[in-house]
Amino acid sequence: MSGKQTALITGASFGFGHELAKLFAKDGFNLILVARSEDKLNQLAEELTQQYQIDVLVMAKDLFSPTAPEEIYQDLKQADRIVDVLVNNAGFGTYGRFSEIDAENDMNLVQLNVATVTLMTKLFLKDMVARDSGRILNVASMAAYMAGPYMATYFASKAYVKSFTEAVAEEVQGSGVKLMALCPGVAATNFQATAQNEAAIIGGKFDSLMMTAEEVVTAGYKDFMNDKVVSIPGMSNKATAFMIRFLPRRLMTKAVKMFNNSKGL
Repeated sequence: MSGKQTALITGASFGFGHELAKLFAKDGFNLILVARSEDKLNQLAEELTQQYQIDVLVMAKDLFSPTAPEEIYQDLKQADRIVDVLVNNAGFGTYGRFSEIDAENDMNLVQLNVATVTLMTKLFLKDMVARDSGRILNVASMAAYMAGPYMATYFASKAYVKSFTEAVAEEVQGSGVKLMALCPGVAATNFQATAQNEAAIIGGKFDSLMMTAEEVVTAGYKDFMNDKVVSIPGMSNKATAFMIRFLPRRLMTKAVKMFNNSKGL
């Protein structure tokens, strides 16, 4: 290991996590890449090691497992690796009527999007506070600002991530530890396909609202390094977040229902 700082990124095999890994590597951070797909992580690690001469540790972990955060933390402790930056990016969504979605899928969502984010933050934050130094980036969503019919659990989980991050950021204010919630809108990743909702996929009727994963993380990374507590990439998303405050919540919920209802549910 060199004397460089180290960033741990979950869900680093594709999408926002993949792009964030490249930005941290470009700035000279060593990396710890966490996801289930070991092959994809190894490929990314090889690319970034060769291009930026950094150290990259791959940890193939299933973050759906309630024990995964503690396992990651203890493995790194035993290896005497300090995590200077934690990026809780891993997450997924479900799509459909809540009453009809398989219960296991929704509980997996809550485990990954809520419980894993909470425990990862708690485990690594305590060491950061003790050092009076560190940063945590939790990936939320524009979904955090509203209720989401047909993606009810996902929207609720991201509201939790945003609120949780803002609260803890306030608790550590004045220390050398910073937290930020990244709240992207519709973006060109494979998230929609995973959630089985084609409403926001490129080529659909909402493609004019879509940012690329690279655009999202470039804006978010800049805000993160500038100590923002909440980052909303894209002017249209910023405008939406501002206007939502003045609209009746029930009206917004109906609008989101129309947006999400790509399959005529």
